[in-house]
Amino acid sequence: MKSKVSRRLTEGTAAEVTENIYGPRLAKDFPAVFEHLNDVNQAHLLMLRGVDLIPQDEAAQLAAALAKIETEGMAEVPLDPSIEDAYFNYEAYLMEVAGSHVGGYLHMARSRNDILATMDRMRAREMALQLIDALGTVRRSALEGARLHGETVMPGYTHLQPAQPITYGFYLCAIAEALSRDIERVRQVERIIDLCPLGACALAGTSFPIDREATARMLGFGGVVPHALDAVASRDFAMELLSAMAICAVGWSRFAQDYFVWCTHEFGLIDFPDRVAGTSSIMPQKKNPVVLEYLKGKAGHLLGLLGASLSTIKGVNFSHTGDGNREGMRSFWEAGEECLRSLRLLDLVVRSATPNAEGMLRRVRRDFSSATDLADLMVRKCGLSFRESHHVVGAVVRQAMDRSLGADEVDLAMVNAAASEQLGAPLDLSEEEVRASLDPLASVAGRVVVGGPAPSRLKERISQLEAIAAADQEANDARRNRFTEARQGLKTSIRRLALSKTVQRQPETVG
Repeated sequence: MKSKVSRRLTEGTAAEVTENIYGPRLAKDFPAVFEHLNDVNQAHLLMLRGVDLIPQDEAAQLAAALAKIETEGMAEVPLDPSIEDAYFNYEAYLMEVAGSHVGGYLHMARSRNDILATMDRMRAREMALQLIDALGTVRRSALEGARLHGETVMPGYTHLQPAQPITYGFYLCAIAEALSRDIERVRQVERIIDLCPLGACALAGTSFPIDREATARMLGFGGVVPHALDAVASRDFAMELLSAMAICAVGWSRFAQDYFVWCTHEFGLIDFPDRVAGTSSIMPQKKNPVVLEYLKGKAGHLLGLLGASLSTIKGVNFSHTGDGNREGMRSFWEAGEECLRSLRLLDLVVRSATPNAEGMLRRVRRDFSSATDLADLMVRKCGLSFRESHHVVGAVVRQAMDRSLGADEVDLAMVNAAASEQLGAPLDLSEEEVRASLDPLASVAGRVVVGGPAPSRLKERISQLEAIAAADQEANDARRNRFTEARQGLKTSIRRLALSKTVQRQPETVG
């Protein structure tokens, strides 16, 4: 049996190859690229006709065939792994619909290499749009929660130890900040993606006088990749976007870890509705944080996908290769699916988490989170250096813990005892001043420095982030509209070209 795709090859493809490479690849790829193949083929045809590289009648016949294939849908295209990949299967059906001579015109001045590179960028830019939308959704949820809980005081933690009082709204605003940087990282990669490789052919361009800028415009790109070899060899845009997804995953895993700890009975700071939880097959009391565990585990999965892609590409020649541009991209597409799925779950977590406001306040009043504020009072009121006040307050905390007292039970006598021990004399403070300095509500309200948790400062930052979010969404919608308008123009031009042959033949039919 001869090869179905090349006269250079004297044998048909081995069954092991079709069963293990081409078959699985075709089944996965064809549904993913069918729409993009239609667009790339149509844009290339219009460009060839525009520079007069293909006769009018043949161009019209091809346009009609391409329109027919697109309208019928991918289910009508017979798939044969022995003719390799999505492109060859599409081309074989096109030549069946349009005729072998006419159908064969379309591959002039191009290669599977630049076609594949173009489709990869088209898919990647759509992924980038979806990621920005999904990240924006979580950010909006976080900001809504931040406004609602801007005065819900809770302990802030470092090293998982009580540190200083914050608010739950302040924490949610921090999530929004991190998501804003995730969005910016994706946006930066999107600018790199927005260049069209079509016309680079196999790696050295073509001697035909094609118009690469025209095909780029018709496909919604902002320009062309300026170097033919680089156009087909490089998928670093995908690795950069995958890196951005992995960084994002590390962030959501850390948020999930906080919630994972806070929703335990031991902490009791956060609760989730039953619809966001799982249970045990044997222990009837269990309410398990399955979504949080999924998010933490999936972050590791994305890090693995990034490593897999980079490892696959690192030893590949700088040109088009199957391992570099096909196998190296497998992890990228999977990562995009997993990242979008995880962001939907993260949004569910942020929206459904309910703070235990009373428990938070009770804990922060007793856990010495306000100890720094007492030290600050000594600096301001008593003229101590901060290190001196640090030693005094540390001694106060030690006394209280030795007596099993909470921060809300510390009094002036304990402070003066510690001061006498550390400094040799009591301090000029009142009972009211000591009590006020240890009040977590006052602690939060007093931190009005830029970036602080004071409700007034927090509201200001939330407003700024809401404006950024609105601008990001508007820009993302504008980019999507640009692609949509380019595609609509492409379809209009193809229909017009397809009808041009019919119009020319109409007098003959009537006669």
